[in-house]
Amino acid sequence: MKQKIDESLVGRKRLFELSTVTFEEFLNYRTDYRYEDSLADFLAIEKDRSEQLLVEYMTFGGYPRIVTATEQQEKHRLIDEIFRSVLEKDIVYLLKLDKPEAFSALMKILADQIGQLMTYSELSSTLNVSFPTVKKYLWYAQKIFLIELLAPYAPNVRKEISKSPVPYFLDLGLRNYPLGLFGRLESPAEGGFIFENFVFLLLKEKLRFNPANLRFWRTKDKAEVDFVIEAGKRLIPVEVKFKHLRQAKVPAPLRSFIEKYHPEQAFIVNLSLHETLRIHDTTLHFIPYHELLRPEVIV
Repeated sequence: MKQKIDESLVGRKRLFELSTVTFEEFLNYRTDYRYEDSLADFLAIEKDRSEQLLVEYMTFGGYPRIVTATEQQEKHRLIDEIFRSVLEKDIVYLLKLDKPEAFSALMKILADQIGQLMTYSELSSTLNVSFPTVKKYLWYAQKIFLIELLAPYAPNVRKEISKSPVPYFLDLGLRNYPLGLFGRLESPAEGGFIFENFVFLLLKEKLRFNPANLRFWRTKDKAEVDFVIEAGKRLIPVEVKFKHLRQAKVPAPLRSFIEKYHPEQAFIVNLSLHETLRIHDTTLHFIPYHELLRPEVIV
């Protein structure tokens, strides 16, 4: 089975890792490469255009044919074709799954739970499949680059979540499609989950050639920080807010992390606020999401 999936992923890996359009590549394409060396500056100045492009990428994702399609109807036809290709060809036909409907249901559940703790036993019960089957299907989903399961940062296993991962999708269009949200945002809450997944993709791209690990932090008392970059002995907490923040207010869980681990830097990624303050020995940066496009930011 492992040999079969490894053989099947040679072309798929190239398709997903080399051809799926990053946000930076998407911006360059949609602006005719006029701001290739100054994208962050362009987005900071052209605020309305910036928000329009952000929502487009968050809702449609980064498959090249979908990015280049000009009509929404064509984009919908293409995402349906891509989704069915992944499920019917890669998963069902090639891997000969005995319960393809369970895999499809699993993807829908994960799409609805991005950024939230995932428990194998709960998935097993909901899908009515065995625990090993759930783990096998999740392994397949990672192997064909549908999802990534983020592990927790938990040096204190007595007080911090140490086993349950959180899922993120590697393409936002494929995340939105099974929920009927492809091409649209239904609510600020829904936008918040997608924006968190979007920031995950930006951070993942920044760390692509860096040995640092990307994790999250959550205590058993439900305090949480969305992302923690673990670079050797350095920790960089990153909190995400899908809001136009007006004031530099520090969320209590992030303050708890800072007081516990004393990182040199911490970040709150939001839609517009750009400000810096000090908490003890930590420099806390409030930055708009497009600042992550600058190579020197964070890492």
